[in-house]
Amino acid sequence: MARDGDINEPTREFPGYPTGESLRERSDVPADATPGRTGGGATRGLLAVLGAAALAVVVLLGVQATGILPDFRNPFAKEQTDRSQPPLLKSIRDLSRYVAAEGNFQVVVDLQKDRNNVPAFLLNERTLFVGAGSVEAYVDFAKIADGAVVESADGKSVEIKLPAPQLGETNLDLEKSYVFAEQRGLINRINDLVAGDPNKQQQVYQLAEDKITAAARDSGLTARAQENTRKMLEGLLRSLGYEKVTVTYAAP
Repeated sequence: MARDGDINEPTREFPGYPTGESLRERSDVPADATPGRTGGGATRGLLAVLGAAALAVVVLLGVQATGILPDFRNPFAKEQTDRSQPPLLKSIRDLSRYVAAEGNFQVVVDLQKDRNNVPAFLLNERTLFVGAGSVEAYVDFAKIADGAVVESADGKSVEIKLPAPQLGETNLDLEKSYVFAEQRGLINRINDLVAGDPNKQQQVYQLAEDKITAAARDSGLTARAQENTRKMLEGLLRSLGYEKVTVTYAAP
């Protein structure tokens, strides 16, 4: 049992009841210094900043949707500028040709350039080019001579003598033509890097056009043009009342 003198003293297990002085000292402590609420102000400040940023983004998107501000663009986006000069009209000519047939051709050009006694890996240039082009066959009505049209006395028949059909220029279609394969030696590659030749494919194009032109001559395209022109004139003149129409051609 405790002694009489120790009855009014607090035990170690139970702290003493706060007195008036201790209560006054606690009331002087700031509210922010209360345990458990140390970071409350910083958290509220961070939330305020985030809320303002979100509000700014929403407002900016809304203004952009109205079209007031220009669209955002990539500052590193590719741009293409066309500085070509306007077309220049050099000449005009009237055409009086009747295009009676057209042939479409495709050729494979295998062009190789090398040097004797030089290894191919050093100096060699070989190009495989697939060329597509067309050639027209036409009859030039402007070359019809006087007296080429002879009408019979009774007006029932007519005879027409036309110039021989001709082949037009070969039209190489670059959209359908392409380089299938290309081999270049080490020296050729270095030369391309140093000097370069913007017209290096011109010889290949010309060779493809020559081959297409030769193929058109051997294809019977002019004979088809003769037949188509004859049928066209027969139908036209018979509609005018002629019963017999004879079409002949001059020697080519």
